Amino acid sequence: MPHFYAECTENIREAARLPELFAKVNQALADTGIFPLGGIRSRAIWLDTWQMADGKQDYAFVHMTLKIGAGRSLEDRQKVGEMLFGLIKTHFSELMTRRYLGLSFTMEELDPILNYKSNNVHNLFKTKE
Repeated sequence: MPHFYAECTENIREAARLPELFAKVNQALADTGIFPLGGIRSRAIWLDTWQMADGKQDYAFVHMTLKIGAGRSLEDRQKVGEMLFGLIKTHFSELMTRRYLGLSFTMEELDPILNYKSNNVHNLFKTKE
């Protein structure tokens, strides 16, 4: 963990530049020093069917979720959340000047017991750290 999800309306697929956003998000999460590099993942979920507001405009939205493992302090989680949402708003600022766009972000802390995973990528970074 952490895993970053971006749910995006299809009408901004190119303009959203998600590969660029994901590179920024992954680097920012790594730079915090509180998440294992081998567990950082970002992914897009493209929505081909949606309704927003009154449906009378070519609205678009991106709802982003960061899922993290349990154990970080509220202060650390809040710092990460504010940092990421600032990064997100900056990334989408130019697009927001050209169209109707809703941005939202939430962070979810996963249950410390009912959270199962297996990942051999961590071994790659343990030898480098």
